[in-house]
Amino acid sequence: MSNTEPLPDHRQYDPTQGSGHRAAHGGDGSGTRRAALITHTIADIAAAFLGLWVLLYLLEANRSNIFVEFVQGMADLLAWWSQDIFTMDTEGLRVLLNYGLPAVIYLLIGHGVASRLRRL
Repeated sequence: MSNTEPLPDHRQYDPTQGSGHRAAHGGDGSGTRRAALITHTIADIAAAFLGLWVLLYLLEANRSNIFVEFVQGMADLLAWWSQDIFTMDTEGLRVLLNYGLPAVIYLLIGHGVASRLRRL
């Protein structure tokens, strides 16, 4: 026994699909979604470099290692504006705050901008 009748289509009509609302306003929004993803990713990468440098510093990684030098260079480049905001006597706490602050700010701004772009 085989049934050759097609299954009924139970999808409801959505006026924003096809030639409706989105098509009249510039497409499906994939460009803004892509921009949001790029913004989100860049913020995450920047924060990851800063966090990794703090971790390597606190764990007393070998600073003559090429990887450690690269991470420190990237962190210095990303945190140039926040250097010496905090000038504690404890070196580890100073590095944590001077590199952690920009990491948090990059995450907040990057994710906030990405969220706004997704809502467009």
